Amino acid sequence: MASPDQSMVWHQLKAGSFQFNEEMIETLFGYNAADNRRNEPKRELKIDSSSQRIQILDPKKSQNLAISLKAQNVKSRRGNELPVELLQTLLKMAPSTDEELKLRLFNDASVFLGPAEQFLKAIVNIPFAFKRIDALLYMTCLHDESSSIKEAFATLEEACRELRNSRLFLKLLEAVLKTGNRMNDGTYRGGAQAFKLDTLLKLVDVKGADGKTTLMHFVVQEIIRSEGRRAVRLARENRSNSSITISSFNSDDFSDDVPEESEDHHRSLGFKAVSSLSGELENVKKAAGLDIDALTSSVASLGNRLVKTKGFLSSDMANLEEESGFHDSLKAFVEHAEADITRLLVEEKRIRSLVRNTTDYFHGNAGSDEGLRLFVIVRDFLSILDKVCKEVSKEGHKKGINASRSKDGPTLQPIPEPRQLLFPAIKDRRVEDDSSSEDDESA
Repeated sequence: MASPDQSMVWHQLKAGSFQFNEEMIETLFGYNAADNRRNEPKRELKIDSSSQRIQILDPKKSQNLAISLKAQNVKSRRGNELPVELLQTLLKMAPSTDEELKLRLFNDASVFLGPAEQFLKAIVNIPFAFKRIDALLYMTCLHDESSSIKEAFATLEEACRELRNSRLFLKLLEAVLKTGNRMNDGTYRGGAQAFKLDTLLKLVDVKGADGKTTLMHFVVQEIIRSEGRRAVRLARENRSNSSITISSFNSDDFSDDVPEESEDHHRSLGFKAVSSLSGELENVKKAAGLDIDALTSSVASLGNRLVKTKGFLSSDMANLEEESGFHDSLKAFVEHAEADITRLLVEEKRIRSLVRNTTDYFHGNAGSDEGLRLFVIVRDFLSILDKVCKEVSKEGHKKGINASRSKDGPTLQPIPEPRQLLFPAIKDRRVEDDSSSEDDESA
């Protein structure tokens, strides 16, 4: 939706018709060309006899502008605004100093001008015509560009919140740390208090004795087991803390087909929880596709364009002492835009600080601005996690384990090989010690 001041601009533009005449000029810029026409000497121009047209613009420029005018159907537009694409084209194909002089001096009704020359002829006599077009383009694009930036900032803020508040993601990090310490027990690498998140992407490179199962598979299996036990325990507590009426009973909750305390049921619930992590961190994946430096540059560009537009209003337009709808709309727009850009600059600074703090939370004080690298690592890890979850489910089918899909999702059982045969360094010790499992499950 357009801002109030932008709407005023288009209200002025819609007041007339877009024809190659003086009415178009007045509609666009509130400038009456008839009042400013002067008797000017004619200048001899080169005539292209093959087409009987006056050749004023560079042929390629004339052709491209004519194509753009035809594509935008400008000549038939009545009561409508000039398209953004055409404003951009006009700025790119502005006439050179010599071409502009020829267009100004041309006043021979007996010969034919091409559509591009006709269009430019209609606007070159306006004082600061292309500065006005540039200002009009800024007025047109500011709302959409600032909205896009604000949406990106909102995604980054949500991504930071998701990462710091995700219990399961933190649980995975804890499991990886514990597993690594147990595999490195007795070495200088044992007893680590933290690890770089890049390590998450290397877990699939560490293979077990079977040559297929990776350390990532092991961690996922252990988290599935842990999350399944936790889900069952919380469900039991919720039932004991609630007043249950006969009408609240659900036959599925008390089915004899899958006993609630069975290992199969635990892992079914755990698999559902682990495989949902990627969906819980949706904004993290979106944030990984952003470029925070580009966002900062975009905010700075909008600010610089505001300074430029404000300068045009306070100098060139002020010196003209022009009273027009365009002047009034531009003045109102600048006042409104200053407040918007100020808020955008403050928000940009806040979001950058939030991203740095979140990065430091997981990476420690890196001492350098890592941009959005944290989100890229987590996005790639989530992709690996999704793939491993699918492989774990398929492995259950291959081994004849019950992996059929039920209401709660696939049901999975442990890989039958003893853990020590897969990863001898782990010595069949679980990610969680039995003595602390209940505390960890309640975390």
